[in-house]
Amino acid sequence: MRPGLTPVFSVRCTCLSLLVLVANLLVPSGTAVAQRRDPFREARLRMVALDIAAEGVRNPRVLEAMRTVPRHLFVRPNLRHLAYLDQALDIGYKQTISPPFIVAYMTEVIDPQPEDRVLEIGTGSGYQAAVLSGLVKEVYTIEIVEQLGRRAASLLERLDYDNVHAKVGDGYQGWAEHAPFDKIIVTCSPEDIPTPLVEQLREGGKMIIPLGQRYQQVFHLLEKRDGKLVETKLLPTLFVPMTGKSEELRNVKPDPTRPQLVNGGFEELLDESGRAVGWHYQRRSRIVDEQAPEGQQYICFENVAPGRSAHMLQGMALDGSAVSAIRLSFWMQLTDVSPGQESYEKPALYLHFFDAQRRPLGQKLIGPWLSDVPQWKQVETMVSIPVRTREMIVQVGLNGATGTLCIDNIALTPITN
Repeated sequence: MRPGLTPVFSVRCTCLSLLVLVANLLVPSGTAVAQRRDPFREARLRMVALDIAAEGVRNPRVLEAMRTVPRHLFVRPNLRHLAYLDQALDIGYKQTISPPFIVAYMTEVIDPQPEDRVLEIGTGSGYQAAVLSGLVKEVYTIEIVEQLGRRAASLLERLDYDNVHAKVGDGYQGWAEHAPFDKIIVTCSPEDIPTPLVEQLREGGKMIIPLGQRYQQVFHLLEKRDGKLVETKLLPTLFVPMTGKSEELRNVKPDPTRPQLVNGGFEELLDESGRAVGWHYQRRSRIVDEQAPEGQQYICFENVAPGRSAHMLQGMALDGSAVSAIRLSFWMQLTDVSPGQESYEKPALYLHFFDAQRRPLGQKLIGPWLSDVPQWKQVETMVSIPVRTREMIVQVGLNGATGTLCIDNIALTPITN
């Protein structure tokens, strides 16, 4: 799966080379020599330039941390060639390492200060803790999966992140003996805000947390003022669930035998920003409210730079042993289309399938569409579901191509065995 993927393309290479040259001139010569020996350094700089800074992260300290921390050491050896692409990667035990943009975005939102003490819920691979390490005074991080927690703690120690303190436990409970915390960053999703975390956030402190139902989440920024929380809704997102106590308290659980697509007609907006409810990683998109083929609104993706992300994603539970196929339909319109340089940089709709451990099972491509479709066209198709599927992610957009793609009324109907 390649959500958020922004591959390398030749028109950016000159700028990137200048970036590398400037970076080498700004560090001591010994450090520059050591960094030039890092085979991933250019990829890391490219990732920050194209997938993080160009997508809106501005904090210079956060950008520098993202340029410095070796993400390839926090992913599985067989996935290191994907380490500096803007996508989530499997780290085992049904967990993932977040896309680099999401790590940078969450870090920037809490506005890390040199004297801050930060609590992280969900250590995972240890990458987010490593990014925070150089930005704050102390990092306290908790992981509920013992094998992951111990592995991450060992790696962080080996890489000399001495101000990171890790333990295995249920993040719902926080880490009371080290409270209060200036900032709290939650990298797994509960349905509601855990009360212990609110209690452990100091007055004036900030918490970023993905809240909502299993596949329908939104980042919330919580600030404690006069003992009360002030909430601000941010971007739609998709994280693995917070397990333990949080999962016991979850009221709404999806039925994998009845997969549902939320807001396929784009009639419901998250806020005045114009983002569509239900869809995360919306890139270079806008809602249009005139001459929709169905309803009042539809969504358009526009891109002029080959290789840049212009798509959206939505996940859902899907049991392939109960659902043999889905009937999929939608309206589309495409103008000024030109594919990117990579084979996958084409307008299309992808269905990505995952097993019970959240490991990829493959994907189904509807498209690609390589010629203009200036008038609205309805697409209908039947898609077989791999029997081991337990989750599916819908990805639709230009996917690195240029032009304008408009979509409306995406609908799916499960065909049960």
